Amino acid sequence: MALDAVVSEIKAKGEKEAAAIIAEGKAEADKILAEANEEVISIKKAAESESDRQSALIVTREVAAANLSVKRGILNAEKDLLDETYEKTVRAINELPADFHSKAVRELCKAAAKELGEGLFYCNERDSAAVEAALSELKTLKGFSLAGIKDISGGVIAESADGQLQLDFSYNAYLSEVWEDSLKDASEALFG
Repeated sequence: MALDAVVSEIKAKGEKEAAAIIAEGKAEADKILAEANEEVISIKKAAESESDRQSALIVTREVAAANLSVKRGILNAEKDLLDETYEKTVRAINELPADFHSKAVRELCKAAAKELGEGLFYCNERDSAAVEAALSELKTLKGFSLAGIKDISGGVIAESADGQLQLDFSYNAYLSEVWEDSLKDASEALFG
């Protein structure tokens, strides 16, 4: 019987040690699982944070692109309106009465003669009669002649007798100068 008692005692001791090892293993496993869960939570938070950051970047980039596209559309519409205004101005000038154009051409011829002394005039077809009349009526225009027709909206282009100097007294030149000088004010008035 003593052998049975020894076996029982060894068996009990083995079961006790086995239970301790199992408990220790379970504790170690629980510790490893807890650490793994913490790491999973940390990785999940980092992934969510990175996802949020990337999402915010995409939204910011898309909003900026949309704003740029809208601004480009507005600027194109404003440019189209300014171009239309410029064209209407040219048409309005061209539709002024013939006596306005005659007086303007006469004064422009006199101004060119003061600067050049003698030379050639170019004008559009509509103003050629006014230039011819000014040449025959004004003594200050002696030494000048009508050289030809140019595709300008009105006014004259004068060239020195030696061809070295050309003065652009065309409506186009004056309108371009006024347009450039007044473009900012016009834009503010129209779109301000």
